[in-house]
Amino acid sequence: MKKKVYITRQIPESGVDLLKGKYRVEIFPENRPMPGDLLLQKVEDCDALVCLISDSIDEKIIASAKKLKIVANFAVGYNNIDIAAAKKYGIMATNTPGVLTNATAEIAFAMLIVLTRKIMEADRFTRTGRFSGWDPLLLLGDELRGKTLGIIGMGRIGQEMAMKCKAFGMNLVYHNRRPVDQKTEKRLSASYASLNKLLHLSDAISIHTPLNHETYHLVNEQTFEEMKTGTYLINTSRGEVMDEKALVHALKAGKIKGAGLDVYEFEPEISRELMGMSNVVLLPHIGSATKETRSRMSEMVAKNVIAALEGKVPDNLIP
Repeated sequence: MKKKVYITRQIPESGVDLLKGKYRVEIFPENRPMPGDLLLQKVEDCDALVCLISDSIDEKIIASAKKLKIVANFAVGYNNIDIAAAKKYGIMATNTPGVLTNATAEIAFAMLIVLTRKIMEADRFTRTGRFSGWDPLLLLGDELRGKTLGIIGMGRIGQEMAMKCKAFGMNLVYHNRRPVDQKTEKRLSASYASLNKLLHLSDAISIHTPLNHETYHLVNEQTFEEMKTGTYLINTSRGEVMDEKALVHALKAGKIKGAGLDVYEFEPEISRELMGMSNVVLLPHIGSATKETRSRMSEMVAKNVIAALEGKVPDNLIP
């Protein structure tokens, strides 16, 4: 009998077709996060599990899957998987790094432009019939050229964001667990700074750090106090990196001039206060949502599964 692969949500067909050519494939048919109790039942007899960042793959699920060889995450992040439990039970875990770098950086940059040039406000102004002709003082925004962007997390996505902002004439500082190599710094025209210094220097801040015990609520009440008044803030990393209550307070106080969010602390729940603010861009976690990227992610996750089930080490094995 063919080995069984279970997928917790419909993903692009390019990867599914690769799997169907070799294995029995079952997919959760509903367009919503899969209930945990049902997932627990489904993994009992599967050889590979393809899951999403919204699926909590804890030790209980891992321990119940007697035949499971791999948990293949359809995401670059993997804080939804109990990696220690996977190691304990000898189960491989993989992610999909690299392929979503440009798409996510594009979304971060798009929100920066939308905020600084008041594009959403201008759209609403026009649609509600208030446009009566050119006005020299109407909806004045901020140019990016000459401004300083602070990047928190200088991995692949942070570096791609830096490239886009460099092209618009911005000055770049970054904070990372450790500085990137000098060649990369030179290519990006970026300089390393302590977090405190970055907060003091930056006119806009873009967050690209992974979520772990060190970065949970990295951006908090104290962090906002250290920022320049009138800073723009972008987050396309993980919602829990930022204390949302502190963000709301900073926006109300005028400390933050505008915020662009693609992720939320209690996702999919979003603060009602944020929902009511005109200077906040709220996106439904679409950082990697391009046809090209999602297809590449689907193919990568399928290749990870195929490698594991053929007794090989997948290219994207999580350490």
